[in-house]
Formats: sequence, structure tokens, C-alpha cells
Amino acid sequence: MSEYPRLRVAHAHRSGRNPRFVDSPPRTPYTKGSCKDSALVPTNWHMNNGHYDFIIIGSGAGGGTLAYHLAPSGKKILLIERGPFVRREKENWSSLEVNARGRYNTKELWRNADGMELHPHTNYYVGGNTKFYGAALFRLREQDFGEINHYGGISPEWPISYDELEPYYAQAERIYHVHGHGGEDPTEPRRTGGYPFPAVSHEPRIQQLSDDFARLGLKPLHTPLGIMLDEKNPWKSTCIRCNTCDGFPCLVNAKADAHICCVLPALQHPNVTLLTDTKVTRLETSASGREVTDVHVERNGTKQSYSGKIVVVSGGAINSAALLLRSANDRHPNGLANGSDVVGRHYMGHVNSVLMALSKCPNPTVFQKTLSVNDFYFSSPEWEFPMGHISFVGKLDGDTLKAGAPKVAPKWTLELMGQHSLDFWLTSEDLPDPNNRVTINRDGEIVLQYKPNNEEGHKRLIKKLESLMQQQTKCPIHGHECHEGLFARNLFLGQRIPLAGVAHQNGTIRFGNDPKTSALDRNCKAHELDNLYVVDASFFCSSGAVNPGLTIIANALRVGDHLLERMGAERSEEKMMATA
Repeated sequence: MSEYPRLRVAHAHRSGRNPRFVDSPPRTPYTKGSCKDSALVPTNWHMNNGHYDFIIIGSGAGGGTLAYHLAPSGKKILLIERGPFVRREKENWSSLEVNARGRYNTKELWRNADGMELHPHTNYYVGGNTKFYGAALFRLREQDFGEINHYGGISPEWPISYDELEPYYAQAERIYHVHGHGGEDPTEPRRTGGYPFPAVSHEPRIQQLSDDFARLGLKPLHTPLGIMLDEKNPWKSTCIRCNTCDGFPCLVNAKADAHICCVLPALQHPNVTLLTDTKVTRLETSASGREVTDVHVERNGTKQSYSGKIVVVSGGAINSAALLLRSANDRHPNGLANGSDVVGRHYMGHVNSVLMALSKCPNPTVFQKTLSVNDFYFSSPEWEFPMGHISFVGKLDGDTLKAGAPKVAPKWTLELMGQHSLDFWLTSEDLPDPNNRVTINRDGEIVLQYKPNNEEGHKRLIKKLESLMQQQTKCPIHGHECHEGLFARNLFLGQRIPLAGVAHQNGTIRFGNDPKTSALDRNCKAHELDNLYVVDASFFCSSGAVNPGLTIIANALRVGDHLLERMGAERSEEKMMATA
């Protein structure tokens, strides 16, 4: 018997509004990247007459989580995903295919401010970019919700407090199987309880580094990770602690992504419909402009339309802004929800660097992404302004390094560098700038304009890491000469990380209490429309200095409760957790 229940399948046509239910999946042409042969993918789908209580656009951290939260209500839900399911294949674990050849990256082209082609490092699949994320799931710090002075300017206050989001953070950590250890992080925000799963242990080389950091007076911590790992009972653990987690789709479905944790459980409810390979092209409003009446899509070469009482946009901060801009009409000449002219503006994606610390001794670590340092998140004794967050990327190898290798001594081949490196990920907060924005050109293409800011803190964070690495414990083989240096590695060939690396995209449809300076209210409903919501990272007022994933998830749960109350439906977390 299949691990997942069979779902009814139907073909529906907008004109007839009379679906025909069948018992087998629809016959669709096989295309590269589809997943029709995956045992874990219910490719069959069902339709009603084209009208829904909720239409959710995007199945990632925001949309997938919201669908999961709303599913037990019995309300009719349509979840629309631009891409297919990720095909389960050996290439899921191939660094050559995933990193060097970009097998799963979108082939879509965007433009930069100069009109040059931009190849975004993003993915269109069920589960969104969570299928490829590193599963580091941090809460924003309590101070991140208030105004913070940075060397480069002001990080603005949010219209909600950390206390309002805290219970949803806790719920999100349960749903996404977050492993961690409370009390280690010197900047850790208040928690109502511990992590639902124990911290992922360090391998010997990472434990040595953690001990060295502690010896230098720091408070290193175990990175909170969303993975299905049981270290006490490894024989029954779904996760096997492989080296292909960060940036890869998980072949054994052990990564806590939106597809596995939320979309599949939601689809077990007969009131939930999923459309894959379906691109939303435009949102149409009523004559008054106060509500979205139709969601226009392109699917398998055909144009279709659907309607819903509530329409929720969650396609990622860049694509969601682009959709609202493309949906301009007489009542909304600058794009939907854009009377304040903020839609597409204030784009943020963090100031990020990947740095390789090379040693003469090899680094045999397999699952590397277990250690973080937040001692410099806000300030340090030497500097009063925030610097940022230090953690790790997944273990780099020669094939991965082909996508942007650092310039080092000739003796270091790419493969040798991968064998001898500690691979750090540094994140600092970038500030909302109205000129950093998403627009649409005459051809309908996305144009991403971004000028980095607040970089001084990041430069100091790099210098701080360099200093720390030079003070490592004396190597028994090479003495203090073991450390060769710290080298930058560009993740995206031909592009600097802030522009092409859009994994941390946020801030383009900000929420706030003042309709003159924000597009959404505190519940992420558009000020100017009665039934339009946004639940991806577009709503962020500031970016903080940690991955936005858990905050997107927690906020989707918060907005979900608001929507259930608005629709007069009961929430049922316990029922969903049992289903999951």
C-alpha cells in the first residue's frame, strides 16, 4: 500500500465549471524535472467548480505552511505552485549536477539595473526554496523587532512585537523538526519552552573549533537545524548525516522542508487542491478595486482562471512583488496594493560571504553545518554597532568550487581545497533602501536593482573571524603554521552574492500600520484590498542577520489564525500534527 493515500483526480475547465472525477492521474506529457514516478509524490489532483475559500500562490515556507494550517478547517483551498515536484533521482546528491551545472535552478532570466542578464540562484518546485535550503532555522532576536542603530543607518521597527510571534515560533519549530539547545546563544530571544528535538552533535573537527572559540571567550552554539535526525537510534533515523544537505534536495526526504512537513500532510485533506507547473500571470480586481476577483494562470500551455474569497500571495519577495506590479489596472495604476509606492521597494537579501579557512591538515567532517557564533550579532567591546552572524555552509568539494573558486596558491587544487577547508557562512544585516527594488521592464521581465549597504559591519565581521582563526590551538603536526589563511569564495559565477544569491530575499511588500509607508497591515492584508494577503518574506520591515525561513513560517501560522477567525473556522494544530 502506498505511503500516502490516493487523492481523487479531476479535470476542470473554467468555462464548463463541471468537473469530471476519475480514479487515475491525468495523462500529462513527461518533462525533465517532473516527478510522476516518485513514490512520495501524490501527482493526482482534484478540482471543484473553480471557486475556493482560499487561493494560495506558492507552496514554500509561507504558502505551504499556510495551506497546512488551514487544511483541517474544511474550507476549500487551492494551492498553486509554479513548478513541479522535485524529481527523486541520483542527481539529487550530485554536487556536480546541483552546484556546478545548476540542474535544478530556474532557467528564467532576470535583468539587473543596467539591463544585463541576471541568472538568479532560485528554484521553482513544490516546497519552494526550502527544498534546497540548509535548514538552519533561527528566530529573529527580540531586538530585531525594534529600531536598531547600525553604522550604515537605521533598521526600522516592526508593527508587531517578538512576543506576538513567539508562540508561533514554537509551533513552527515543532512542525519543522528543529533540533537545538537552549541557553547557548548569547543573543537568544525569550523562549516559552526548549527545542522540540536535541541539538545535532558536532563532528570532531567542528567540536575542536567550538572548543577553541570557547577558549577565546566566545559562546559558540549548536545551529538550530530542521532535519529528521535521530542520533540515539541511527538505525531508524531518516536523516543519515550526509554531505549533501545544504543546497541539495534530500533524496531520502529527511530535510524538514515545506513539501515534506506541510504540503503532503495538507493534501491528505480532501478540501485541499494542488496545481503544479502553474504560473500565476495576473490578479484581476473588481470594478471598485477593493477585492481580487480572478487569479489568471498559465498551465501546460493553456490559460485558466480561478476565484477565491481570500487570495494569498507567497511566491517569494521578488516574484510576489512582480506579480502585484504586473496586475496594475485603472484602480491600481502602479500595481496592486501600491498606492504607497512601496511595492517592489526596500528589497533586502543580507550581506553574505562564504569564506574558506584552509589548513594543512584535512577536514574530514561530513555534516559540517552544526556550529554558529552570534557573539558579534549586535556589537562587540571593540565596536558599538552590529556586525552579524557566523555559521557554516555544507562541506564544499571540488565540483562545488567550480562555481566560484577563490584565488589561492597554485598548489591548492579545487579538490584539495575542499578536503582541507572549514567553510564559513557570514551574514550581516542590510538596510531597507527604497532604491533597492524589483521592477518590470517593457518585456515583462523582472529587473532587480540592488546597491549593497551597511557593509562596514560585515567587513569587521570578516576581520574578526580572521583573527579568531589565527588563534586556533597549536596543531600537533604543523604547529601554528597549520592555518593557511581565510579565502573568499563567490557562490555565483560572474555575480556577487547579494544580487544573484536571492535565497534570503525579503522586504518588497512591507507591512506596517501606516498605509502611506507600507503595503500591508499588521495581519499582512493589503491596505487597499479586502481579500489580498502576502505571507512570504515580502512583509519584512528589516532583514535581521539570520536566515528568514523560520520567521516566514511562524508568520504564516500567525496569519493563518487570523484568516481562520475571519472565516469563522476553528484552528486545529493538534489534528494537523497528528496527520504529519
